Amino acid sequence: MEISEKLLCLFNGEVTVNDDEYVVTVPKSEVEAGSIDPGEVYRVALIARDDETENRTDDEHDRRAAGEPQPPVEEGEIRYVEVEDIGKQGDGIARVERGYVIIVPGADIGERVKVEITEVKSNFAVGEIIDEEVTQ
Repeated sequence: MEISEKLLCLFNGEVTVNDDEYVVTVPKSEVEAGSIDPGEVYRVALIARDDETENRTDDEHDRRAAGEPQPPVEEGEIRYVEVEDIGKQGDGIARVERGYVIIVPGADIGERVKVEITEVKSNFAVGEIIDEEVTQ
């Protein structure tokens, strides 16, 4: 599944019934992270839930239970990113939602590349280039 770069936040939520409406509650942490503002109108997409919870590490369970903002990418996800900087190790640095960093080995500043996310940590991810686009 390709995810739009316009994605502001991603969270799990339950659809509840409130009188004649069905409601999806946005976690307070998503508003506090500054991605969305109360009172504004947003486009919402609902994705069927996988039974992925069995595959999560204890650390992931702890972060989710604590209500901490989750990384906006998942391992195996495909993304188009633009490299904005070069890190100390010489790897490309791209930023996505909420300034989350994706390290792209072998990429140069200004390159727009298609990457597969190979590793996800709480404050950064690593993406392997699977296709390069020429941008000048």
